[in-house]
Amino acid sequence: MAAEPCPPCRAFDRLDKQVRDGALSKTEAERRFAGLIAELDAGFGGGAAAPWVFPLRGHTLAKAGADAARGYVAAGYDYFDGNRHGGHPSFDLFIADRNRDSLDDRSGSPVTVVAMTAGIVVAAETSWAEDSFLRGGKYLWIYDPVEHLLFYYAHNRDLLVGVGDRVEPGTSIATVGRSGFNAAKQRSPTHLHLTGLEIVGGHPSPVNILPQLRKARTLPVN
Repeated sequence: MAAEPCPPCRAFDRLDKQVRDGALSKTEAERRFAGLIAELDAGFGGGAAAPWVFPLRGHTLAKAGADAARGYVAAGYDYFDGNRHGGHPSFDLFIADRNRDSLDDRSGSPVTVVAMTAGIVVAAETSWAEDSFLRGGKYLWIYDPVEHLLFYYAHNRDLLVGVGDRVEPGTSIATVGRSGFNAAKQRSPTHLHLTGLEIVGGHPSPVNILPQLRKARTLPVN
């Protein structure tokens, strides 16, 4: 899918990689982040929020993450710490993949990751090598300017959208994979790493989206 023109999205993607790699002071990163969020809100905000869709097609929270709440730890997390951040303000949603080939054991096919809400892709990492220390592997950041939420979908196998693409609830955005420093290790079950950040006053803070995941609609497998 060809990405739509979106200058603040491209700028956010550049900023995200600078933050990730520790190439920018926290003060400057925070200033730029707030400015870009304001641009995105002005350009894409408005409208009403739609019901959420569960991020793994054909899965429910009970199937993919019955113990997901136990792994959510917001303390110690700061987006601006980049690849060295602490905490785990996230939910790991697992697929059935005993042989670690990133395919569903029952269907033999990849599991599709879908957008939970409407938004716009503001950052993406499209490549990852097994000797990389990058924790998220192939990842996407999608900003929802209606609910003012920034979502991180990580450890993907393939990305199906790019920076600047608009998505709706249920849009296919990636396939579940094992990319990322720890996710690639044999001991790690195959999963989607999912984080939600709430933007208040231009600043991102972790938000527990477990209630929304419990109520989210599941899309059938095509």
